[in-house]
Amino acid sequence: MEVQGRIKMIDETKTYGNNGFRKREVVITTEEQYPQHILVEFVQDKCDLLNSYNEGQMVKVSINLRGREWVNPQGETKYFNSVQGWRIENLQQETAPGGMPPVPPMEAFEPADDLNEEEHDDLPF
Repeated sequence: MEVQGRIKMIDETKTYGNNGFRKREVVITTEEQYPQHILVEFVQDKCDLLNSYNEGQMVKVSINLRGREWVNPQGETKYFNSVQGWRIENLQQETAPGGMPPVPPMEAFEPADDLNEEEHDDLPF
């Protein structure tokens, strides 16, 4: 599954327990009629995938839905869900190589009305 949207928040990596379990959370705001703020967690070595991203960037996150069952001390069964990310891709267009601006569409150019085909030129085409 995938979630697309703008990064609203990137949390710091947090470590839990004696065995060093790592988790980092990011909130993605979808861009639809009713925007949703989706909390996605990255765990262990996947935490480092968020290092090169910033708040405000448009991204696509590949996710897995995780669910678990827990029985509390009173014997009641509870269920919990989480959204776990495993890949993130930048959706913003990169600037052109060499800092060149993008070429405008053909409609932006005016036609040459004063063209005289009988006039000699030295162009090879």
